[in-house]
Amino acid sequence: MEKLVLVIHVLAALGVIGLVLLQHGKGADMGASFGSGASGSLFGVSGSANFMSKATAVFVMIFFTTSLTLAYMSSHRTSGSVIKANAATVVNSAKSAPVVAAPKAPAGSEDIPK
Repeated sequence: MEKLVLVIHVLAALGVIGLVLLQHGKGADMGASFGSGASGSLFGVSGSANFMSKATAVFVMIFFTTSLTLAYMSSHRTSGSVIKANAATVVNSAKSAPVVAAPKAPAGSEDIPK
């Protein structure tokens, strides 16, 4: 299931990248608006959204949803995770480690106040 969501996530990311690169930017007509009479092209009315902007919005929503789904799936795994495996290794190595006694104080150090 996680692999299917990951494939959809990658396809949505590629779709967003492709559609954003193909779209005409808002500031592209800025140079033309200062002398060629293209009124309303700089900050004016942009009209209704075309197919590419709607498709970009759909791909962004799919990308956002799959991002949240993958985050949820990775945080709620039932199989052993790397952190749990490392924690078990540390606990097992701590149990099997030999106990080292503290060094003895030198002779005559009992008279020194602490």
